[in-house]
Amino acid sequence: MTAEKDTAWILKELEPVVEERLNWHLDKTSNWSPHDYVPWSVGHNFYALGGEDWEPTQSKLGEAAMSAMYVNLLTEDNLPSYHRVIAKTFGYDEDNPWTAWVNRWTAEEGRHSIAMRDFLVVTRAIDPVILEQARIDQVTQHFDSDKSPLEAMAYVTMQELATRIAHRNTGLESEKDGEPLANNLLKRIALDENYHMIFYRELVKAAFEVAPNDMMQAVAKEVMNFQMPGTTIREFGRHAVTIANAGIYDVPLHALEVVKPTMKLWNIEKRTDVNGKGAEVQEKLGRFLNNKLYPLATNLVSGWKSKSDQHPYLPLSEQRDI
Repeated sequence: MTAEKDTAWILKELEPVVEERLNWHLDKTSNWSPHDYVPWSVGHNFYALGGEDWEPTQSKLGEAAMSAMYVNLLTEDNLPSYHRVIAKTFGYDEDNPWTAWVNRWTAEEGRHSIAMRDFLVVTRAIDPVILEQARIDQVTQHFDSDKSPLEAMAYVTMQELATRIAHRNTGLESEKDGEPLANNLLKRIALDENYHMIFYRELVKAAFEVAPNDMMQAVAKEVMNFQMPGTTIREFGRHAVTIANAGIYDVPLHALEVVKPTMKLWNIEKRTDVNGKGAEVQEKLGRFLNNKLYPLATNLVSGWKSKSDQHPYLPLSEQRDI
């Protein structure tokens, strides 16, 4: 049996789970409108319509919140590419529950960039010219992925959780800077991301029941090679350093708030239903987690303690154990 046929078989086996999780998702989530989170009354015209163009003094946000908003928005802006890739990965058939999920996910994700861009433009938090130039750059770049469906499920579970944390902490940082309404908006977006994470997380659990060795290999590959989708954003490196230095999203958060609880929920290190290549990569992943990623996160959190009482956004429960 070829890898392609293996993949098609697994996707078919998971269709009832996809339908069940989609129905659960639709029952739990609530619709919301981007315009309800934008303070329109504080807005005024830019120069082209007789007003004034953006200047740095107009923004309430500090450097860290501005960088995080910039990266978060431009990541959301690339939704057309993500839709194309996910539809290609999971297949596209109007009568297929995978397609129903992909379309629903796309519709919900589309609200995020609409709401964030409107908020940032109306409040003059970031130069709208720079935002638009960067959006054009980001969307016109060729974004693609060769991940298998199982790899994609493992990756997106962690990516959605990481995005939830990044949005949540960006909101808290913005509120510190005097923009509490930004926090309200990003809490709402983070809730969407959390429900998306749950959908994929539960699919991975189901896939372990169908193809444990294949799923273990997919998880190991994605954990050990994880990279957020926004790395092609203009000046991403500089912004990522600023974001990490503020503790909005960094290695400790990724390791201890994304990877560690996800690995525990999937019972990665204690699974006994894998053998051969699956057992081999399980052992390799365990060494990566316990000898590299988790110790690195612990050391970095200890560094935070030396320069301040605690990491600003890592839960105290994690820090007390270090």
